[in-house]
Amino acid sequence: MKLQRELQIVNRLGLHARACAKLVKTANQFESDIVLRQNEHQADAKSIMGLMMLAATQGTRLTVITSGADAEDAMTQVQHLINNRFEEDE
Repeated sequence: MKLQRELQIVNRLGLHARACAKLVKTANQFESDIVLRQNEHQADAKSIMGLMMLAATQGTRLTVITSGADAEDAMTQVQHLINNRFEEDE
């Protein structure tokens, strides 16, 4: 199964180190491949360095692509994390 959704980074600090670490931790719970794409750049959600290189600030729209046996669960969890500001107050 392959899913694709466009999500917006809503937390004030964007995809900074702590947010990237939480995303990597979430992504590594799944067998599926999880990729975040911003325009022509893309990153494996299981790679903190790749995610940091996206330099996604607040308001950035990312395409999240999950593919594999647990793609639906992976998409749900990634979407929840992003929409809930990576569990940060701001």
